[in-house]
Formats: sequence, structure tokens, C-alpha cells
Amino acid sequence: MMNVVVVVILSFFTFSISVIFSLNSDGVSLLALKSAISNDPSEFLSSWSELDSSACHWNGITCDENQKVTSISLSSKNLSGYIPSEIGALSSLSILSLSYNNFSKPIPIHLFNATSLHSLDLSNNAFTGFLPQQITSLINLKHLDLSANFLNGSLPQELTHLTLLTGTLNLSYNRFTGQLPASYGTFPVTLSLDLRHNNLTGKIPSIGSLLNQGPTAFSGNPFLCGFPLETPCAEPEAQKPPPNPNPNEEEVGFVGKGKSGNGSVVVSLISGVSVVIGVMFVSVLVLRRKWKLDEGKMGKEKLEKPEEWQKGKYVVLDEGFGMELEDLLRASAYVVGKSRSGIVYKVVAGATVVAVRRLSEGDVTWKFKEFETEVEAIGRVQHPNVVRLRAYYYASDEKLLVTDFIRNGTLHNALHGGLGNNLPPLSWAARLKIAQGTARGLMHIHECNPRKYVHGNINSTKILLDDDLQAYISGFGLTRLVSGCSKPINSSTKKPSTSQIIISPQNSTSSCTMYMAPEGRVPGSKFTQKSDIYSFGMVLLEILTGQLTDGGSEVEDDGKGLESLVRKVFRQERPLSEIIDPALLNEVHAKKQVVAAFHIALNCTELDPELRPRMRTVSDNLDRIKLQ
Repeated sequence: MMNVVVVVILSFFTFSISVIFSLNSDGVSLLALKSAISNDPSEFLSSWSELDSSACHWNGITCDENQKVTSISLSSKNLSGYIPSEIGALSSLSILSLSYNNFSKPIPIHLFNATSLHSLDLSNNAFTGFLPQQITSLINLKHLDLSANFLNGSLPQELTHLTLLTGTLNLSYNRFTGQLPASYGTFPVTLSLDLRHNNLTGKIPSIGSLLNQGPTAFSGNPFLCGFPLETPCAEPEAQKPPPNPNPNEEEVGFVGKGKSGNGSVVVSLISGVSVVIGVMFVSVLVLRRKWKLDEGKMGKEKLEKPEEWQKGKYVVLDEGFGMELEDLLRASAYVVGKSRSGIVYKVVAGATVVAVRRLSEGDVTWKFKEFETEVEAIGRVQHPNVVRLRAYYYASDEKLLVTDFIRNGTLHNALHGGLGNNLPPLSWAARLKIAQGTARGLMHIHECNPRKYVHGNINSTKILLDDDLQAYISGFGLTRLVSGCSKPINSSTKKPSTSQIIISPQNSTSSCTMYMAPEGRVPGSKFTQKSDIYSFGMVLLEILTGQLTDGGSEVEDDGKGLESLVRKVFRQERPLSEIIDPALLNEVHAKKQVVAAFHIALNCTELDPELRPRMRTVSDNLDRIKLQ
């Protein structure tokens, strides 16, 4: 009888061990995280069981088709504990979000073995210690939020080695000390940088993208000085803070940070972005800085009478648009992008959200009446597929365009991934809808005025998508307001023509060249509606293939671009699978529609402009596809 009992017990333990080891290595790593969590008041992790054969249905866990863990999302669960080193073994982990909990101890170095991470959010916890330099192993990282912890030491200069870090770098509400590395100026201007409420010292380096940050990216550092802060730097450098006599106590200057009753970190902040309080606040600071520099020569009257600012004019183009200049000054604004035409802000004033483009000065000088004529002409171009211009501001050294804010990002990000893109792969129905909407918008631009307007810079970054994947063409008129991809027709005049512009390839951005018609690459050539149609054709090829266009520098077809590849596949009657976006291969029912769209794109991208159809014909042909 005793032998039977022993056999049963051994069989039970053998079965239990075999069940545990039936989990793949990712499941075992997650069980290590569960073991490291000492408090789970909502029992959110109760579904994490060692008896399961897969971890993919556990709360907060997302897997791919190979049962590999790609996302851990445990935000705001009041969890206490630490991050075990085993999490670094999750080779496919792209998102780790543990924000608004009470995780503590230093961030483990082995976490940075998870080199597939795209987004790491450990904000609003109680992590301590230095930020390990091994974080540079996360070569795919786009979003890093470590705000509202107790991290200390200097800011790692090596963070600039993360070349894909284009979304967020938020290190605010910590205890970082030392100077701001000048290398941070090499971060892309699209990166939302937030270093508020630390103990940084010295002068903010006046270099690169640091010049484009708003003052609140650096506020709350009492010993930091220089533009864009209003704190002037002492000579030769700013005063350094005295050492903290009680290093175990929370340091002063962390306004809004503290511990709640359950030990969770509580912070009132906007994370993930560089917040600019007031769209034109930076401009005001620039003026103030100039006044202060002139104060020794001009006297205090110059400081008290900002005449240049008072001469500005704010004009609302839409009677139903209720945002006034004072609303813009009081609003919160977020830097969402920058191009040759200027910086773009997302501006939030109560329930109203708009986009504000701060135009770059370029080499075009506008008098108010000329600027007013051009901008109001742009405002009259109204169509459901064209971004609406609502208001503008003019001053001698400050010009703003206020437009609708389209919430779902660009077509480029939807196709290729990028900042703020949460969309699944676009279906054929969605792509056709986007192509049709874009074609209608561009057709309206071409036909709404006898002056035969052109857009001048059609590409996938200029096509915005709303929540319903409705397409909106943005950027219309910018080539006439700033010196981007174009120059004036008549070199003796300072303002460009409305309908046709001279192309200067030497000054073109890469995005302009990638979509530019062959005839537009010849110096001194005119950019026309036919050139717009070529650019639209390249966008349509991008929609169909999922591939970025490959703009060449030669007028002749060199056989290396996307258009040449597609044309060759059709000419040689090769399989469509060689060029179509793999995400569309399963939509067999759409094959005839896709082929028809390819033919439209190839017609638009004919080398001879005279062989290209009018935009109305293109739009009509795309609309007919849904009837097939």
C-alpha cells in the first residue's frame, strides 16, 4: 500500500513539472515576473497559471502567430515589486508598459537584452539608481518614458545612439543631475523631449533640435539656464546646486510628485510629449531675448513696448471657428513635426483641437496684403478631402496657419509604421477608399479656380487620415508661402506664382525628389498639374505595393525606381505577388480591382507629361473600380 502511495505522489509531481515545462520559454519568463510582484490587489495576474499550455491568453499579454510574447501591458494595476532579469529573454517583446504602479529597485541591466523593444514605458513608479548605459542595446526603441521615478546620476550621452528614437524621450520628474549633453541636439526634431523637474545644471546647448524645444521641456530645473528658458546664464556658467544633506529624503523641486497611501507614485503631468504652453510663447521669448540684448543700447522702453508683436494681425477665415488669438496663447501645444515649411503643433484649447504651422521664414519676404491675398485664396479651397484652413496670424517675423487637426496620422505611417501609428495593416477596401478620397481632393484643387492651382508636393506624408480612414490632403499652398521645393517663376519678384513654380532640385528635400515627376528634375522647369498627377501615381503605387518610392536624380528612366519595377512586371507578365503588398495577398477577391488600380498608377506615371490623364479622369477611373 505504501508503495502505491509513493508511486501516486511521484506521478503527480512528474505531471506538474511536465505541465510547467510545456510552457515555452516566454511563458516561463512571465512566471518569473509574476513571482517578482509582491502585491497584486486587483488579482489581475490571477490568470497567469503555470498549468496553462500557453501564456498568450493571460491578462495584459499579446502574442504573435508563433506564440511569442510581443506586448506586456500592466499599467495602472497598483502592482508592487520589481522587474526580474528574465524579462530580457523575451526576444520578440516590442511593447513593455508598467506605468502607474509601484515597481521599485534599479532597472535591471538584463532587461536591455530584449532588443526588439519599440516602446518602453516605466513611468510613475519608484525605480531608483542610474539609467544603465546598456540601454543603447535597444536599437529598435522609438518611445522611452521613464518619468516620475527616483532615477539619478547624469543623463547618458549614449542615448543618441538610439537612432530610431523618434517618438518620445521623457525623463521628467526624476533626480538627474549634471549638464544637458550637447549631443541631445542631434535628436530628430520630431522627438518629444521632456526633461522637466530634475536637478540639471548649466546652460542649455544652443544646438540642433534643442533650439526647437519649448521652454516647458526644461522647466523645473532651477539651476538650468539659457534659451528657451527666461533664466539668463551667469558668467562663465550657471551656479551649481548645493549637495543634498539628506540623500535619503526626496529632493526639493519635484512639484506635484509624492506618494499616495498605497505607495504609488502620483504625478500630474502630460507624458510622452514636449509641451509648449502657448503656440507663440517661443516667439515671445525670442522677441524678449532680442529686447534684452538691445536693452543696453535702446533703454528699458524697448522692453516695455513690444511694437513688433503689437503690429501682428490674427484673422479668422471661417465664421464658425471660435478660437481667438487669446485662446491660442493660453492653449497647450505639442510639437508633432517639422519640415522645410516650418514647425507643426497640435494645439489643445478646451474641447477644441487644431493644428498650427509656424512658417519658416525662408527666402520669401511677404508684405501683409500679399500674404493676406495668398492665404485667403488657400482658405477658399474647401473640400471634404482637403485639410481646412481656419485662421492665420501675420507679423513681420511670425506667420502662423491654423488648420483642422486630423487625428490618425499620415498615410506614410499607416503603410510603413511610425510615430503614433496604432493601425493594423490597411485592407484593400481601406486603401481604395484612401486613394479615391485623395484623387477627389487633388481634382478639386486642380479645378476649383481658373488659375489652375497645383499642390506641388503630393506624397504619402501629406495625406492625413481620420478615425474613419478618410483621406485629407495637407500642405496645399505651402510651396507658395515658403521656399521649400520651389522658387519663384520670376527671379525679380519676391513672391511665387500661385499656379506654376520653378523647381530647384538642389534645394529639394528627399521626399520631394522621391515623388517628383521626371520633367521636374530639370533645373528651371515648370511644375504643373501634370507633375501633381505623376506624384499622385507614385503615391498610388506606394499604396498598392507597400514599398517606399525610390526617387532617382536622372530624367531618364534608369530602371531602378518603384515605377520602373512595376512597369517591368506587367510588361513581362510576371506574377502580381512580386510587387503587391504582402498584406493584400490573402484578399484574392480584390485581384481584378488591384490590377485596375496598378494600370491607373502606371498611366499617371508616364514619362511624357502629355500622356498622363487629367486628375478628373484619374478620379473617375478609381471610383469605377468599386463597381467591378
